[in-house]
Amino acid sequence: MTEHPHAPQPTTHTAPRATAAELSADFAGRVNAALDSFLEGQAGTIGEISADAVELVGSIRALVRGGKRLRPLFAFWGFLGAGGDPADPTIVQAGAALELFQAAALIHDDLIDRSDTRRGQPSVHRRFEALHRSRAWHRDGGRFGEAAAVLAGDLCLSYSEQLFGTIVPVPPAARAVFDTMRMQVMAGQYLDVLEESAGPTYGPEHAVARARTVVRYKSAKYSVENPVLLGGALAGAPEPLQRAYSEFALPLGEAFQLRDDVLGVFGDPAETGKPAGDDLREGKRTELIAHALLLAGDADRGFIQERLGAEDLSTQEVGRMCAILRGCGALAATEGAISELSGSGFDALERLPVAEPVRGALRGLGEAAIRRTS
Repeated sequence: MTEHPHAPQPTTHTAPRATAAELSADFAGRVNAALDSFLEGQAGTIGEISADAVELVGSIRALVRGGKRLRPLFAFWGFLGAGGDPADPTIVQAGAALELFQAAALIHDDLIDRSDTRRGQPSVHRRFEALHRSRAWHRDGGRFGEAAAVLAGDLCLSYSEQLFGTIVPVPPAARAVFDTMRMQVMAGQYLDVLEESAGPTYGPEHAVARARTVVRYKSAKYSVENPVLLGGALAGAPEPLQRAYSEFALPLGEAFQLRDDVLGVFGDPAETGKPAGDDLREGKRTELIAHALLLAGDADRGFIQERLGAEDLSTQEVGRMCAILRGCGALAATEGAISELSGSGFDALERLPVAEPVRGALRGLGEAAIRRTS
């Protein structure tokens, strides 16, 4: 698809004949088909090297089957809002590339956080550890699982770029969004790791600001803002529309991640696919924790600083930490931030110069992101 610098304003486009729900379902189905076809082909290619190596692709295929396709859908509606054709295969390729990038990030994030599960199934490093155990192989199974997960994540990141590279020609603005998104996630992930190690030495007064920086660059931008911008760029969106997209999408992305942080502590394991209090066991210094460090009393603050992320953190201690987060007002403060950010995003959505079906679809995606239970 070529870039259209003089594309007409989105408000001049007539509403599509299909409903927004039908368009979204059709698009998600096409993304699923593209992922299945691509990964099946890659399994065949890597199988020519060795049948043993096909498990790398198998682990990626198992992971991407469970996604909600929120990022591709944000890209799709950003594309349509800028005048893109819903039948254009370009946005399907971009959506599939986004899913593979997310999968790579999840594989590495679970490894970094030592998470046992993802989407109700073993995380990739645990999957490979189980393979090692089932075959009674030599040496340390945990170390094997970690090494295999690094390689699977790297391969998935390579696949994401490979799929994105099938868009010919790629508008320069779209390439810039895609490249910037990947850099931002890596920087945000590093800041998250840094906070877990160095956070206690910084003091609590700037903890909320530091946590929000991690939220913004590790998750918010690549979860909502950059997908919408990528879709817009692929359709040749003018700069004013892209700025308006950011005003809507960035606060919604931040609210999305804060909701994830709440679910990481208080979520129902049957819904989230992760154990209750998982973020506390992993030592995640989220905005929820940052508020607690400011609002809790000295004894409770000291308990959080000392026991958050401890390898021997007990179920009773998890319960105490949850009670502190509720009692001191940290949970209420985080919910207040979610409400404020989502309100800002939805207000900006009302000002977006897009057709009403696009606005309604983006509103539905935003509400699904911040009100989810998994």
